[in-house]
Amino acid sequence: MAKKGKRGPGPLKKAYYSNGQLKSAGRYLYGKRNGPWKFYHRNGNLWAAGTFERGECKGLWKWFADNGVVRQVGRFDGGRQVGRWKRYHGGTGRLYDEGEYKAGKETGVWRVYDKKGKLVRARKF
Repeated sequence: MAKKGKRGPGPLKKAYYSNGQLKSAGRYLYGKRNGPWKFYHRNGNLWAAGTFERGECKGLWKWFADNGVVRQVGRFDGGRQVGRWKRYHGGTGRLYDEGEYKAGKETGVWRVYDKKGKLVRARKF
């Protein structure tokens, strides 16, 4: 039996663009986003997907261009960026930069690439 006053995640909430396309879908817990969420471009393709914990981003998140190609991938802990992150040149799937975050701040060596994949810069934080 559940404890008095304890609530599980609420029903799936969906928001829509004025053109009728799904904009976002996920659940709330105590008024904050909680659990898996998905966000969509106006054309219906996935824009971002990840998990919230008490309103903060948690775990692996992915963002996509409106053509469905990955734009960015990274992890969160306590709402802060952590671990290895990769960003891609818009809509091409080609790596733009990569590096590490620690408690929301860039750390170590970050590498930046041109659209052909050639390393153009490395910066140490």
